Amino acid sequence: MISACEDAQKVWQTSDGARIAGVHFYGPYFAKDKVGVHSVDGRRDPVQEEYEYFLRKNIVRIATCAAELPGALDFYRFAQRAGCFITCGHSNAHWGELELGFAEGIRHVDHFWCAMSSVSSLRGRFGTPMRAGMEQFVLHNEEMSTEIIADGFHLSVELLQFAYDMIGHHRLCLVTDANRALDCPPGEYRFGPIETGTIVISDGETVRDPKGGLASSMHGMDHMVKTMASATNAPLHSVIKMASLTPAQLVGTASNYGSLEVGKVADVILLSETLEVEDVFLGGEQFSVRRGSCG
Repeated sequence: MISACEDAQKVWQTSDGARIAGVHFYGPYFAKDKVGVHSVDGRRDPVQEEYEYFLRKNIVRIATCAAELPGALDFYRFAQRAGCFITCGHSNAHWGELELGFAEGIRHVDHFWCAMSSVSSLRGRFGTPMRAGMEQFVLHNEEMSTEIIADGFHLSVELLQFAYDMIGHHRLCLVTDANRALDCPPGEYRFGPIETGTIVISDGETVRDPKGGLASSMHGMDHMVKTMASATNAPLHSVIKMASLTPAQLVGTASNYGSLEVGKVADVILLSETLEVEDVFLGGEQFSVRRGSCG
């Protein structure tokens, strides 16, 4: 996948659509009890030779590892030296493990409230006394950021509003977490490798595993912006910032992307008053959508 992204990045032109600014090294270093719809057989503890090979690649900009795994701190140290934005995701880590990770460079947790530790999940791991986890650590620590899947199905209106009120647009991102069912008809799709990945089912609004659990999202960023704007009292400029400038600042690309400023790349989306996409410009050139196949 990373090789394919490198190849695509080298030959990209405006007619191809969205450019690849970088790759998120996301998995396989997940906790066994927080893999979600990802394959349990595919997850593993950090392997030094493996992650050092990939994190040295210039295209890898974000690196994720569950904080409680053996070798996680070494992973964070190397990722920090490689210049990656470091996140903890698919993790059942407690506060103390997150503090250790923070000292080695963690500054973000993936998709808030999804596949992450909570007081109740940590009670299952440790018993009593109950412990604080990723939610409490992010809310308490102003240097930590996170993201929300604002598709209207993962999180309720109350949680979207809570996230905005308590975390704020300066350290909260909108994320699609979308899979290959994005904007495609209802039916069966593969989650992960197209030949061997887990079978998931789209009903046209959500994607779920055979047991009914949510399997990431099938909606694009325009949908996330519209949902966040309609579900909360966040000003529109704050919602837009969470989808553009805030993530660019966090991953270190804000000098070129994320806002309308002289000298930045002119990637611009024009929205109607109802937040429908009316026009797209990539590098200052108008882009016409080419409908592709779904699969």
